[in-house]
Amino acid sequence: MSDATPAAVRTHAEGGVLTITLDRPKANAINVATSHALYAAFAQLQDDPALRVAILTGTGRFFSAGWDLTGATEGEAIDADHGPGGFGGLTEFFSLDKPVIAAVNGLAMGGGFELALAADLMVASEAAEFALPEVKLGMVADSGGLLRLPQRLPRAVAMELLLTGRRMGASEAKSWGLVNQVVAPVDLMAAAQALAQHIVQCAPLAVAAVKEIVRATEGQTLEVAYQTLRHGDLPTYRAMLRSQDAAEGPLAFSEKRPPRWTGC
Repeated sequence: MSDATPAAVRTHAEGGVLTITLDRPKANAINVATSHALYAAFAQLQDDPALRVAILTGTGRFFSAGWDLTGATEGEAIDADHGPGGFGGLTEFFSLDKPVIAAVNGLAMGGGFELALAADLMVASEAAEFALPEVKLGMVADSGGLLRLPQRLPRAVAMELLLTGRRMGASEAKSWGLVNQVVAPVDLMAAAQALAQHIVQCAPLAVAAVKEIVRATEGQTLEVAYQTLRHGDLPTYRAMLRSQDAAEGPLAFSEKRPPRWTGC
């Protein structure tokens, strides 16, 4: 087990799962310092071979209200450099090869929604709501919302959210496939942990290869994607094909026992 500071970002590692909790009352808003702290947590996930997956969540009624607007009055520029990984330490952490599950406990507004969109999977409380209200504040959702949302939703639905700033409830998000599960608030972390444990049971290199291949082929036609798969620069995928784990999986299946993954 491990715990880390600063208090605005708490981490707890157990059973291959790193739980990252944003705890910055009242709304878990994110300034530059908090982005750096979140990046440090995601870098811990990336660098520690004992960690396989992260769960990102918040405290209170907010998952995150996004950019800390008080920072603007204190001199933090609207286009401030939020450091490695981009806003929230994750929105531009493209090389992260371990999965992140967003456990959305409440309101995910603006950059908070963009942070959740940057995760690989999303579990939402029934109390969760999502919105990109930047246009109401004279801004645009340029920490990934404008780029990721039209890829995840029908264009008309995405444009409605981007142009009006309206809120989307958890059940509507689930109906569009934006959220993997919607559960009662009391069950949120248990559901996220169960999903994380399914990932922990899988081969580490195979999981990393899934992320690498999806990232490299996203937006490509099927024919081009096959060319990327067969001939592209995919070092994790190539390593997986030659790995001990690729031999161990079929062997364990034939011997009717759990596989013993080595990650190599």
